[in-house]
Amino acid sequence: MPEILKRELIYFWYYFSIQFFQIVNYWVFGMILGSLISVFGKKKIYSLLAALQGKNLGFFGLIPASLAGIASPLCMYGTIPISASFAENGMEEGLLAAFMMSSILLNPQLLLYSAALGPTALVIRFIGCFLCGILAGMLVRHFFKGKNFFNFKSFGTAMDRDTDTNLILRFLKNLWRNLKATGPAFLLGISLSALFQRYVPADSIAALFGRHRGFGLLMAASVGVPLYVCGGGTIPLLISWMGHGMSLGSASAFMITGPAMKITNLGAVKIILGLKDFVFYIVFAVLFALFLGFLIDFIPV
Repeated sequence: MPEILKRELIYFWYYFSIQFFQIVNYWVFGMILGSLISVFGKKKIYSLLAALQGKNLGFFGLIPASLAGIASPLCMYGTIPISASFAENGMEEGLLAAFMMSSILLNPQLLLYSAALGPTALVIRFIGCFLCGILAGMLVRHFFKGKNFFNFKSFGTAMDRDTDTNLILRFLKNLWRNLKATGPAFLLGISLSALFQRYVPADSIAALFGRHRGFGLLMAASVGVPLYVCGGGTIPLLISWMGHGMSLGSASAFMITGPAMKITNLGAVKIILGLKDFVFYIVFAVLFALFLGFLIDFIPV
């Protein structure tokens, strides 16, 4: 093996191992938490949301709806059929919008991953996603009152894969699916972070995301779209970028536009929205991300 290649592999492993051991515990505990909620708490979460049907709670109904979205362990392709069943039973669309928006942005597993970013970033991510869900519900309720914002006809019934009669096996099977779904993206994120640390000067990251904050917000919101494949995979990148000068506001904008416009999520959302409403969704996500980032960067946190 050429000496230069051997040296670069040693550098890569050095940066990779530092990142890996820094956040692997969050990843493991996140998977365990996600599987526990999926196996033992999922039905309870949805029954609590279903209890909102028929109750005239006004604005205050959006609060538990947004919280239920964050607590939901399902991906978007699992969340939409659940929402479709609520819609069939007459749930108001503002509540559905709050539930689905916050579910797109955050779940229990990703919330635990995000603890690796530090307590301030963790709190901001939770509050930002929670408020984004509430605002989405308010806008749908106000601008689409008496109209159909969602169209669930193209979506079938959700398939529940947690059906094994043995609870331990049910949990282990869910955990295995979780590992297969998040493991490759997690390792890819650490690898990209190691490459960034080795080959991208720290000053470049600071210049791109930190020093000129307005420009940094725009860049973070834009970069979040193509780079966001899996939430766990982006945590190592954010740790590296924030360590080299990325502002907290830019990181927050990235954490909104990334999941909101992840290609798989966009594909699912497009199925249930017409073109006009789909554009409304994208514009809303971008503007909220920029507003949140601006607020955090220009108000001392």
